[in-house]
Amino acid sequence: MEFDADFDAHLDKGGVRVTRRDVQLLRAVRERGSLNAAAAELGRSYSRSQQRVVELEDGFGQLVERQRGGSGGGGSSLTATASDLLAEFDRVEAEFTGVAEAEETVFRGTVVEREGELGTVDTDPGPVQAMVPPGTRRVRLAIRDDAVTLHPPDSVPETETSARNRFHGEVREVVPGDAVVRVTVDIGGETPLKALVTQTSAETLALAPGEPVTTSFKATATRAYPDDPR
Repeated sequence: MEFDADFDAHLDKGGVRVTRRDVQLLRAVRERGSLNAAAAELGRSYSRSQQRVVELEDGFGQLVERQRGGSGGGGSSLTATASDLLAEFDRVEAEFTGVAEAEETVFRGTVVEREGELGTVDTDPGPVQAMVPPGTRRVRLAIRDDAVTLHPPDSVPETETSARNRFHGEVREVVPGDAVVRVTVDIGGETPLKALVTQTSAETLALAPGEPVTTSFKATATRAYPDDPR
């Protein structure tokens, strides 16, 4: 992750740079369900937008799932890789704008299964995959709010590029800041999940109390610590 000299956040990988303009295109694809409709909404050329997606995929992997049909190229949806990319861009942009220190959600639970360094922890809202220390059974899970990604309801691809935790929930609170928004989501347990998103993402997702939303966070970004028995 880097920042331009003119203060624009961007991401680089494999010699390919993702800018805010690229992020706008991907978000429009997610919202409109096709690359053609996304380009039209943004006032861009469909052929140039299609070319740009191909360029981005050369560096970052497949970002758009395409379905055949029609002169506009049929429908399109974002892959898990694209969702991860948008989330990473949000985190870079939030860091760049001088966001306040990240907050954490803490769940308590019991390790019920292990596979190498990863384990499945039974928590109040449901099973969570996390990095678990050896020899522990009762743990506390710490999830930073800037590691949580928010998606439209039921929009997260089932085929993921890495172990990922996913919960459907309802927005409980939205607290806007100067450049970012802190969101509290009820995911069915006693402890709500905290998320940190940019103003742009909050507006795109139309986040408001009572609205449904899907949350996700990587297992590798979820740390388990031995619980202090009381």
